[in-house]
Amino acid sequence: MTAVFLDLDGTLTDPKPGITAAVIHALTRLDRPAPPADELTWVIGPPLIDSFARMGVPDPAQALALYREYFSDRGLFENTVYDGIPEALDAMRAEGHRLFLATAKPHVYARRITAHFGLDTYLEAQYGPELDGTMNDKADLLAHALARQDIAPSDAVMIGDRRQDIAAARANAMPAIGVTWGYGAANELDDADTLCHAPADLPAAIRGLF
Repeated sequence: MTAVFLDLDGTLTDPKPGITAAVIHALTRLDRPAPPADELTWVIGPPLIDSFARMGVPDPAQALALYREYFSDRGLFENTVYDGIPEALDAMRAEGHRLFLATAKPHVYARRITAHFGLDTYLEAQYGPELDGTMNDKADLLAHALARQDIAPSDAVMIGDRRQDIAAARANAMPAIGVTWGYGAANELDDADTLCHAPADLPAAIRGLF
């Protein structure tokens, strides 16, 4: 039995419409230039306060508050589950794996999203940061989840599409599977133990590591 920690954005669901619309909303409210949605996919995955800082926004916390103004009401459901994800989750559970969520999205939003799409029924527990930024660092989040569940890192795997997912696993001495259908550039996944190119292949990817 393996504990499988799953990223949300870019791994289980495609959140591009809602996240990019919320970023554009925040930038527009701040009278700053807003790139087209297709130029904002790099913000999907990492903590958004860091992304606003990278954009040169003088007050990233204010931008994040404006982002949440849109996202908490509309943007979180402007989202779709990737084809094959429910079947992959079924297959992983059928093989005896324990499934957990480990996301950079505040857990108050993540729980609403997983419940809306029926993904919560597959998950034993869900971990994400607090709205105040506590646990924004994914390595800290994974360490907290492992301790809370009393799981040894050698009995767990992290699955995600961005470098933060892989780095967090490495920081906790966990193996990592990089998925290529999300928003990470190819070189972001260089340190993953293995790559997975379709949700249906996730169970086999886990078997290959254990």
